[in-house]
Amino acid sequence: MKTGIIGSGIVGQVLAKAFHQEGHTVQLGTRNPDKAELVKFKKENPGIRISTFQEAAAGSDWIILATGGSVTAEAIQLAGISNFAGKLVMDATNPISATPPTNGVLSFFTGPNESLMEKLQTLLPDAKLVKVFNSVGNAFMYKPSFPGGTPTMFICGNDEEAKKTVTGILDVFGWETADMGKAEAARAIEPLCILWCIPGMLRNEWRHAFKLLKA
Repeated sequence: MKTGIIGSGIVGQVLAKAFHQEGHTVQLGTRNPDKAELVKFKKENPGIRISTFQEAAAGSDWIILATGGSVTAEAIQLAGISNFAGKLVMDATNPISATPPTNGVLSFFTGPNESLMEKLQTLLPDAKLVKVFNSVGNAFMYKPSFPGGTPTMFICGNDEEAKKTVTGILDVFGWETADMGKAEAARAIEPLCILWCIPGMLRNEWRHAFKLLKA
């Protein structure tokens, strides 16, 4: 599948390499294709194309949102809203504010009864958004290995077929999937980012993931 990634930071780069490793054609979208870190990335990953947001979105079968949450809407506008229509959009963003953490706890610019994903779904009414990849560090997004077993990725979204597709991707990527329902569930899934980051912020412990245990 043609995979367009909106966002060229470390999350975008990790996911670009993961999808390329699994045989997909990947475009890594960025505001500035000529910046030094991307020139280096291209040399190390010649099979991945560096492109603009618009090129990545237009030339894709599905799209991954991997920007900072505060600039995601702007990035979507630059990519062209029409280029998202009818497509699966994997939303890996979190609404992290610029406020410094308090005792290791990040702040969000959303409230408890809203989520960034819901805002993005409103912005992209014809796209099929699925929340995914937001509740773990980039080092474990692809083929994670933990002594406690296969970790759980929580997802949600309004389109059932889109979630089935994402579940298939997660199976290949080494995750088990817990479908939490419609887009409103992102109000619970997005704050898992805060919880995941607390041990890192307090004790520099970043090697963990969530596991849903069932009786």
